[in-house]
Amino acid sequence: MQDIDENPKTALITGASAGIGQAFAREFAEQGFDVVLVARREEKLNEIAAEIKAQYGAMAYVIAANLADPKSPQMIFDNLASKGINIDALVNNAGYAIEGGFIDSDWQEHLDFIQVLNTSLAHLCHLFATPMKKRQYGRIINIASVAAFSPQLSGNLYGAAKSFVLDFTQAIDLELKPHNVFCTALCPGFTYTEFHDTMGVREAVSRLPKFLWMDSQTVAKEGYNAVMEGKPVYINGLVNQGVSQVLAALPLRVKQFLAEKQSIFEN
Repeated sequence: MQDIDENPKTALITGASAGIGQAFAREFAEQGFDVVLVARREEKLNEIAAEIKAQYGAMAYVIAANLADPKSPQMIFDNLASKGINIDALVNNAGYAIEGGFIDSDWQEHLDFIQVLNTSLAHLCHLFATPMKKRQYGRIINIASVAAFSPQLSGNLYGAAKSFVLDFTQAIDLELKPHNVFCTALCPGFTYTEFHDTMGVREAVSRLPKFLWMDSQTVAKEGYNAVMEGKPVYINGLVNQGVSQVLAALPLRVKQFLAEKQSIFEN
């Protein structure tokens, strides 16, 4: 449950229409928070909001927004400010991956991707962490990935984007923690969500052993506990923790060699 007296607190979750984002919405509601659900699919968000209200008795607000639009973070902030809703916890979960190589994809695709995974994430942190600091309470979870520790995939920006999230989150945690604003870079591995369908690698990853996989609700619960405990980085799952530590310790030339040999996503 919440560790402070003021109730109810409110959590904003991006990418809340499915997978880990939806799981986080349910986790925060179960812990006594009201929630703000942000994603592109308004109809789906309304369904989830109704379920959360019925199951947990929490308020659930819906904001339909496309975070590929640079104006969306400010729009979200202004929308909530106009209603007098303070955000006490922020979960930057929205994300996806581009199918295809760097040169083979249009530049606009890369611009949108960086806007969603990096620029909007940082913008939302800046907007909402400022009042959190003033109120001397806040919790921010940015969804990174074990890909932040792994060798790169050929022509793919996903690992680089998640590396930014990992480093950025640790940096702002150092700045904000003295003000009781805790920031956690959550690093899930393979999780049962729609992500691999949109990335176009469902068939490839389905060949991986089951012990590598986690469910989204477990990922969300561990992430909630990690940020409440003030952990700047949390890697989901013992296997992922072990593998990530090994990969992080490898010399760069070894990681590059492994990157050149990767074939898991090749058809």
